[in-house]
Amino acid sequence: MSGLMLNLVCESGPAGKAGKSRGNSKHGRFLGRRHYMEHKGLLKDKQNKKRNKRIQQKKNKKSKNAPLNGGDGSNPDAIFPKFTSCLPNKINEPSSSANSFSTAGTSRRDPTHQAAPRTLGPLKYVALDCEMVGTGPKGCCSELARCSIVSYDGDVIFDKFIKPINPVTDFRTRWSGVRRQDLFNALPFHQAQKEIVKILTGKMVVGHAVNNDFKALKYFHPACQTRDTSRIPLLNQKAGLPEHETVSLKRLSKAVLNKDIQSGKRGHSSVEDAKATMELYKVVENMWEQKLTALSLSEKAMDLALNQK
Repeated sequence: MSGLMLNLVCESGPAGKAGKSRGNSKHGRFLGRRHYMEHKGLLKDKQNKKRNKRIQQKKNKKSKNAPLNGGDGSNPDAIFPKFTSCLPNKINEPSSSANSFSTAGTSRRDPTHQAAPRTLGPLKYVALDCEMVGTGPKGCCSELARCSIVSYDGDVIFDKFIKPINPVTDFRTRWSGVRRQDLFNALPFHQAQKEIVKILTGKMVVGHAVNNDFKALKYFHPACQTRDTSRIPLLNQKAGLPEHETVSLKRLSKAVLNKDIQSGKRGHSSVEDAKATMELYKVVENMWEQKLTALSLSEKAMDLALNQK
């Protein structure tokens, strides 16, 4: 038998060696440059510049997408576009179950029941009442048609008819007291809004279900500077009614002040209602403010105790 044996020896050729050496030398030069830049601090500066550039690009992108006028930009004529809204503010709506002072969390559930900060100093009190008419299909939407503001002593500060933004479809004269002829030369809404807000700013505003008035004005007033007579349990006690029941202004005035209001057939008078609201508040003012101050102090003490734990 004859056989054939092959002995193959595989060696890397010159081209393979050259390629490997070129790759090693290139990587070596890269590492050398990197070590040099790290030693001199140049690499860190380069990385910082890239990071700062990315942050600036994000800021520019956010600024381009941000709305104008500090709010949603939907109403550039509003006096404070950031705070004005046609919808009720659910955070600031008083809760029907938040009228008791038995727990320290009362004012958190009902922000309108807060003592005014001491830094504000003495505030002037005014009472506000608004009358609304219906706009839209079958008068389904409420818009401001009259606004009255009286002082602490009951003097009229502001009382004007206001032309709604949209055409009136229901004057609601039986309740509002507003007639078609009253709006012929009425003040345009945005002009009236500016005048009213100027009066209310920095004041303690008293009203009955006053959130409805603020909604019609498309205005937000600080909760600690608001007193809602429909949410004061002491008034219900004076009237001999359940503390948590929401009572009408007419009923409270009769029970507490022995005064008949809203009794005529010509509709409500916002001046009469504002005066009655201020008189009701003055009946319980001292006791109510003392309770609010005590509640505020107890909450601060509780918060301080929790923070120290």
